This record gives sequence, C-alpha cells and structure tokens, in this order.
Amino acid sequence: MLRKNSSFYVVCDNIRSLENIGSIFRTADALRIDKIFLTGICGRPPQAKISKAALGAENWIPWEYHSQAWRLIDDLKKQGVFITALEQTKKSLVYHKFKPKFPLALVIGNEIKGVSLSVLKRADKHIHLPMFGKKESLNVAVAFGVAGYWINQWR
Repeated sequence: MLRKNSSFYVVCDNIRSLENIGSIFRTADALRIDKIFLTGICGRPPQAKISKAALGAENWIPWEYHSQAWRLIDDLKKQGVFITALEQTKKSLVYHKFKPKFPLALVIGNEIKGVSLSVLKRADKHIHLPMFGKKESLNVAVAFGVAGYWINQWR
C-alpha cells in the first residue's frame, strides 16, 4: 500500500529517442508512476515508435509536456516535490545509499549529454548507478528502471 503523499514523478530532460520514451512509459506503468513530464526535445505520444515500445502504457500514464525542464523543476519545488537527478556528478550518491523523500521527481537526461546543468543546479540530490565495465553509463530507460525500482520500494 502506498503511503499518503508518496507521489513519484519522472522528468525526461531532452531525451531524443522515441523508443526510449516508449520504454520509460512502459516501466512507469510497472512502477505506478504518478506522472511523466516530457521536456525540451522529447517526443510525445501519439507516435508509432513510442507506442511500439510502450505497448499501450502511453494511453493511461498521465503525462505533460514542458518546453524547459528547469522551469518545470522550479514549479515542482514550489509544490514541495523533492528533486532527484540521476546523473554521475562530484556530489552524487550511489543510488542504493539514497533514502528518498516524497513527493519525489526523478530527473533522467539526454542519452549523450545527461541531465542538463540548469536542472542539476536545482536538484535536491544527485544519485548515480555504479559502472563496472568500460562504458560510462547505461541506456537512459534501463537506468530509470534500476533507480525507479529502488526508489519505489520506499513508497
């Protein structure tokens, strides 16, 4: 059972791949995400490539589009939402050492550039997934799934 005021949102910061957006919708359904916020260059439903990856989840997961992620973050913070950026930075914490505070928005970033600097500056916490191979990061949709399941257990 979800605790009162345990809202969990996802902010997609300039994610360019429609397939990634679709996968994020599908994972958001599995996690009972309350809303997805698509920002900047993110594609938006209805689009065939999103629908193919989402398998219909884009039809029932609430979502909104905002042109600028940093403005959305400012608005969410004014509403008391704790902002967590999934990005490896000098001050990021390994995701499994993070104890979430709700309501929470997890910001996931562009496939190449990551979470934008304007959003990172506004985030209450930065978390990252440890990487043990040669690559510096996971696919954004996969990283969302890992971090999302960790955060979701605290609801």
